[in-house]
Amino acid sequence: MEIVPAAGEAEKLGTEFLVLGVFCDGPLMGSARAVNNRSAGRLAAILDQAGLGETVGATCLIGKLPGVAAHRLLLVGLGKAGRFSDRAYRQALAAVAVVLNDDPVAEVVVTLAENEVPRRALSWRMQQAARILADGRFDFGLPDRNIRGEKCTITLLVPQALTSELVGALRQGVAIGEGVSFAKELGDLSPDLCTPAFIARTLQAMSNQFGFSLDVLGRHEFERHGMTHFLARENAVAGACKLFVVRSDHRKAAGRPIVLIGDDVAALQAPAKHKPFAPPSACDMHGIGSVLGAMRTVERLGLALNVVGLIVASQRGASCIDRDDGHRAREPSLLGDVLGYAAHFSPSCVITVAALSRASFIALGSHASGLFANDEGLASELSKCGGISGDGVWQLPLWENDPPLPAGQDAEADQEIECPADAIAAASNLARFATAYPWAHLDIAGTASTAQRRRSTGRPVPLLAEFLVGRARAVPGHAIFSPRSSRNSIHE
Repeated sequence: MEIVPAAGEAEKLGTEFLVLGVFCDGPLMGSARAVNNRSAGRLAAILDQAGLGETVGATCLIGKLPGVAAHRLLLVGLGKAGRFSDRAYRQALAAVAVVLNDDPVAEVVVTLAENEVPRRALSWRMQQAARILADGRFDFGLPDRNIRGEKCTITLLVPQALTSELVGALRQGVAIGEGVSFAKELGDLSPDLCTPAFIARTLQAMSNQFGFSLDVLGRHEFERHGMTHFLARENAVAGACKLFVVRSDHRKAAGRPIVLIGDDVAALQAPAKHKPFAPPSACDMHGIGSVLGAMRTVERLGLALNVVGLIVASQRGASCIDRDDGHRAREPSLLGDVLGYAAHFSPSCVITVAALSRASFIALGSHASGLFANDEGLASELSKCGGISGDGVWQLPLWENDPPLPAGQDAEADQEIECPADAIAAASNLARFATAYPWAHLDIAGTASTAQRRRSTGRPVPLLAEFLVGRARAVPGHAIFSPRSSRNSIHE
């Protein structure tokens, strides 16, 4: 797959597939207007019959038009011009991505970036377009996945001369799209595959590809660092409990490392007698995939950052429950040990990614990941990055003491019925282990997968990637990219 930027006249490009955005009100604009003029009004006549309406992302595929060089055209509804927004822009791009996945073509020209989005620069539109169109078009050779055989060149047409800023934005989008795709592949794997041995092979392959340093911590290190919960878990699962340390520590990178922690624990669920959800019986890779997807993006862009990934993995069946009743809101977990170990790196900040319980999904649905932080500056930074990337978060409080029980409920009932307070209690408990550095937790119980199809979304990789790119930019007097970054390209 190849994504390239270009400036030109859409109606004159002899591409196999030309994508045009059209608003439901007002005159045709930009490339759509030029195509309509070139075809003597045929495009407008077709639109009158197509019935795209006000629905953002509605599509209509038409054949060749007289005077237009493209073999086929895909019309994408953008809704009302006065309501066009970040969300509408991403929805339109997502609709294009679906069509391209269902109808593979060798050459595509996409003109959606020419449509102005309020308060967003063209570089932002290029990055978002590259990320969304690149997502899903990578293959990593993981088990139980089919390799995509087709090759495709996607040209993002811009309404001005190309600049280094636009090319860089496109490159960022492709790299983030690769990270999202990788997180999705891991998240969609069968739980039976998600063993410490499989995770070790995956990490070794990444290490070989990108030059990561990889260490595997076992019993000796658990004892040396006082990681009592890891020791207990290792005893319970006959040694199949590991902590993997993945380092992307370039010599040219400035500052203390950023530590990302991914957990393989599936979202805990209330007992089946109270809810239609079954108790947890398997682990998943959403938290791990998010961290590794973000680290792939760092390497693809060659960001001059020290990033450390701490990956928690233990054998299926024992790693998902800390107590007999299936709850861990008030109990220490493996993450507590990892947070203590993270201080060993003197980090600039630590971010944990895991689904602690389904309570955050009850509170926030699939719209936003729950954000908890012991540092308001870090929380504000992540919230801003969520807004830019479209991978939103919603900050929830941390409590120093155990939260009070809801009125009318006793302790036993509270342990059986999940409510938003359970997510706060779980994160507040983790905060007790993260006192030596700025720390944030992203609770992805509602955002890591789709509710209907149970497919991985790749979130919060876009948020983490935006955060890491911003951190690379923020170092005064230091290059954003390491010298190795020249070897990375926007071609796959």
